[in-house]
Amino acid sequence: MSKVEHLEEIVEAYGPHLHDAPHDGWRADRVIDRIVPTHCPYCAVQCGMNLLVEDNHVVGFEPRYDFPVNEGRLCPKGVTAYLQVHHPDRLLYPLIKRNGRFERASWDEALDLVVTKFKELQEKYGKDSIGVYSGSSLTTEKTYLMGKFARAGLGTRYVDYNGRLCMVSAAAGNNKAFGIDRAANPWSDIPLAEVLLIAGSNCAETFPVLNKFLWQQRDNGGLWIIVDPRETPTARQGDLHLQLKPGTDVALANGILHVLIEENLIDQAFIDSRTNDWQATRELAARYSPDVASQICSVPAQKIIDAARLYGRAKTAMVMHARGIEHHTNGVNNVLSYINLVLATGKIGAPGRGYGTITGQGNGQGGREHGQKADQLPGQRSIMNPEHRKHVCQVWDLPEAELPQAGVSVVEMFEKMREGEIRGLLSICNNVMVSLPDTNDVRRSLEGLEFYVCIDFFMSEGARYADVVLPGSAWSEDEGVTCNSEGRVVKINKANNPPGEARSDWWIVQEIARRMGREKYFAFNSPREIFTELRVASRGGNADYYGITWEKIEKNNGIFWPCPTEDHPGTPRLFEDRFYHPDGRAKFHAIEYNPPKEVPDEEFPLILTSGRVVYQYLSGNQTRRIGFLVEQCPEPYVEVHPETAAKLKINDGERVRVVSRRGDGVFPVLVVRTIRPDTIFIPYHWGEQLAVNQLTNPALDPTSKIPEFKACAARIEKIPSRQLPILGRQRKGASASEVQRG
Repeated sequence: MSKVEHLEEIVEAYGPHLHDAPHDGWRADRVIDRIVPTHCPYCAVQCGMNLLVEDNHVVGFEPRYDFPVNEGRLCPKGVTAYLQVHHPDRLLYPLIKRNGRFERASWDEALDLVVTKFKELQEKYGKDSIGVYSGSSLTTEKTYLMGKFARAGLGTRYVDYNGRLCMVSAAAGNNKAFGIDRAANPWSDIPLAEVLLIAGSNCAETFPVLNKFLWQQRDNGGLWIIVDPRETPTARQGDLHLQLKPGTDVALANGILHVLIEENLIDQAFIDSRTNDWQATRELAARYSPDVASQICSVPAQKIIDAARLYGRAKTAMVMHARGIEHHTNGVNNVLSYINLVLATGKIGAPGRGYGTITGQGNGQGGREHGQKADQLPGQRSIMNPEHRKHVCQVWDLPEAELPQAGVSVVEMFEKMREGEIRGLLSICNNVMVSLPDTNDVRRSLEGLEFYVCIDFFMSEGARYADVVLPGSAWSEDEGVTCNSEGRVVKINKANNPPGEARSDWWIVQEIARRMGREKYFAFNSPREIFTELRVASRGGNADYYGITWEKIEKNNGIFWPCPTEDHPGTPRLFEDRFYHPDGRAKFHAIEYNPPKEVPDEEFPLILTSGRVVYQYLSGNQTRRIGFLVEQCPEPYVEVHPETAAKLKINDGERVRVVSRRGDGVFPVLVVRTIRPDTIFIPYHWGEQLAVNQLTNPALDPTSKIPEFKACAARIEKIPSRQLPILGRQRKGASASEVQRG
């Protein structure tokens, strides 16, 4: 049973602790041995940076001006990223939990235990009794390896990845509309657009360096339409803010489409020659007048009309979106409803005319292309397609009968743990006790496992539940490729070796497979060899990497896939001539509005939504250990509108209890006018008692299986106290689970 005991001892030993110094402290007499060009480990902008190496230790960074995406710029997380490499919290040797306590073990002891337990479970319960849960902050070589390991190593159908919590609604929508899952345009097209429609993305905080392109567009005279329930820094910079009720994007987009049709701002020639299924979409939009849409989404009708005119009259325009429209039970429909606007106006497939998803994780695009998704094989192939299965089995030299069928999403995998169908788990590059919805149920899933193995370089909240923790590698300790949000494949270069007894992730996974007798399929000696096989496995698929080589990437500062041959330059802009459905046409989708699975009522009168802040990253397992970042944002808070605060008689800085149907948490109040009175917001980067995902709804989109992070019903309860609100700088005190070290 995978339970957490002696939590205080675990935190004392493995953190998170705050640390702000490079290896061996701050020194002026360093002699830099090497300067290694690479990319940031955080978001999918994948900013270029140079790491400074002294005696196999990363001791600093310098701007990398040659990479065209960021041209030397970095956000606060990127500036401090190198501090995680030699952080005192790094896991330095394998750990086995005995009597509730982690004890040091040798690699042979730990790996033999893993293999013995996995074999026992599969012999007793079948191949599918083991699940594999991977991540998208790994290199693409590793994500390819994880999919292959699950299917050819363990023979289990149960494999998925944490992009299921991020980009899968966009992926499903893109595939339905375009026949392929990738941004249509390079970011260099953004400054060419007269109008940007940005839905559900606070670029200023979550993708700060991407703002370079947005401001170039503004300098060229461009305008911004921002769709967001909060008046974020991005919305404040925009020209028109559509502050909709969370979960009502379909109604808003249909209202905009209605105006585009009524005022003849559509491109009928494009619709006729390059799309299908327009008539049904047109008929549906006729029912969503601005007044009807306004009643649903709470955006004034005139603003809906203004947005349609701005976007429709522009000669060039781009639609961009992120998690704000995707983290919903209607996430795929939200995506499709915005794509309808793009197709109706023909604004796609040309410079400054396009569409794109702003991907969250560093390799969020590459991580969903090559086979670690529940239903996917390398090259964006479908595991349900007989020809796709045949191709991959030939590359792997695997009998087709041994290739499992499709599995289920990670949220459904955790349900199967509670049901007893999945008895063991191997996870890498994720933190389930922060990132999954309804963490109380997640805890029950982990505690019910018979055996849990976690590969990581820090002890995360999720790793605390593991029976075996294997120390893996940080991003600077290996090499490979990632794919940024625009579809550009870039090269991560190795700067240092893993510390202590830690090992490269790919070596660990391959060693487990070898000890399980599957070495035939895992004879790689380097990431380069993995990439060579990946290229062949992806050949002919939508995400065709066959023509991409490491050398070609570095020579050109990245290559846009698809790239079918070595003399092919790559494809920065999709859809210039055709879409990827067999007939070359895109598809409209007539999308009816449906509300979120939970809507406010008398017991839970508020809409709770969650998101990111600039100083933290995803589950916080990396950033909550960097002192500077924690000082800027040490703990979560709940944003409340002044009207709501007045009704509840709560003050700025006062701690309140936020309650949903799944749990509750205590958070300080941040009274702001930038949020709707019917909505509250909590950032999600923290675990344990500070996790907003104690509250969120695990209901899933029926197509993408993404959870509804962005809308659930909640209430605020005042906590009786004689204490005055904590104001000023002291309010930044470190959270209870984080202590100073170093």
